[in-house]
Amino acid sequence: MLDGVTLDQLRTFVAAAEQGSISAAARKLKRSQSVVSQTISALERRLDVKLFDRKTRYPTLTDAGSSLLKHARHVADGADDFKARARLLREGLEAELSVVVDVVYPMAALTQAVGLFRARYPSTLLRLYVEALGGAIEPVVDGRCRIGIVGTLPAIPPELESNALLEVPFVTVVAPTHPLASVRGIVPKTEIEKHVQLVLSDRTSLSKGRDFGVLSTQTWRLSDMGAKLEFLRAGFGWGQMPIPMVQKDIAEGVLIKIRVEGIRPRTQFLPMFAVYRKDAPPGPAGRSLVEWLRRSSAARD
Repeated sequence: MLDGVTLDQLRTFVAAAEQGSISAAARKLKRSQSVVSQTISALERRLDVKLFDRKTRYPTLTDAGSSLLKHARHVADGADDFKARARLLREGLEAELSVVVDVVYPMAALTQAVGLFRARYPSTLLRLYVEALGGAIEPVVDGRCRIGIVGTLPAIPPELESNALLEVPFVTVVAPTHPLASVRGIVPKTEIEKHVQLVLSDRTSLSKGRDFGVLSTQTWRLSDMGAKLEFLRAGFGWGQMPIPMVQKDIAEGVLIKIRVEGIRPRTQFLPMFAVYRKDAPPGPAGRSLVEWLRRSSAARD
């Protein structure tokens, strides 16, 4: 019997309860009073429960009616949300958006953009992954992620469309206890080669056989940026890091900036891009996120 309850009956019940009379509900629903009355009576028969006490001039909710009203509202509101979500999906809004972000991307810019995304698209689930080097491109290429926020290392595959976002400045650092911290001026190549360089390693095969910024003959390769940062703080080696990630350490003296022969300060910038497959561009939510990332990045330039 309960399977025969209709959404229209529930909406009519809610309207009558909220408006306080059948006639007021009829005006709100733009129906005749008799149709509204018949609809509520049909619902009562279907439920086998009296919703209104009709002994008074204006029908009042029974105890059962009061108890069921909040559930009826919940069902009606849920149906409205369902239809709104279906309409947005029909218009191209993503039900879920998967984004992979290069670990060097400034967290402040990402957080600001995600905050705007959350406010504008609360029904779109956001799945965010943080990777390094090729790990921020491969999930986009194979379709696991719709959007990638990547650097130019490795090169962007031709099947991806790219949108420039910002350039992340890098700096070469060591711990104060490291021997290189005591070298004045520019550290010569002959000296830098004697010490372990901490290098971020690509977990994918996209940059296999290629090294980026490796100057030392001794390298420790780490696939996690957090581990690299901790090893630098511990004085295990020297390395290059994104300035936004280490500027607090530098200000507090936890890490020391050094200048290395062959690395010009003006060249230590990593261009960052938002990328997606040309045959699978993002929908409205994804496009908005890319635009907010661009704006957040520009505000910090």
